[in-house]
Amino acid sequence: MDRRSFLAATTMLAVAPLLPGNTAMADTPSNGRKAFGDIAPALADYTDKVLFGDLWERPNLSPRDRSLVTITALIALYRHNELPFHLKRALDNGVTRDEIVETITHLAFYGGWPVASTALSVARKVFEEA
Repeated sequence: MDRRSFLAATTMLAVAPLLPGNTAMADTPSNGRKAFGDIAPALADYTDKVLFGDLWERPNLSPRDRSLVTITALIALYRHNELPFHLKRALDNGVTRDEIVETITHLAFYGGWPVASTALSVARKVFEEA
């Protein structure tokens, strides 16, 4: 996506809540807004509008596939702070517990034992809460 297209898309996303009939997004705080909107409102806007409003909605990968790619990257990069949210999202998007565990097991050989071990601990907690 070139800069002009990006700016046009983010502008449209920014005004979407203001359009007649589009009040749900404006009335309900998003996860990004709840997590850090008070201290970083611009980052919350980018999270809502660009990351989840644009990237996650692109048609060439299903939400399920995007979740699998995302949790794989988070596990391999040892991003365990973001992992619980995305494991829950993966479950909601149709990735099974067995597929998550198999992904973690597979990554033990490509990302290392420590990242797999940590991811299993995080996954266990998410599964217990689900």
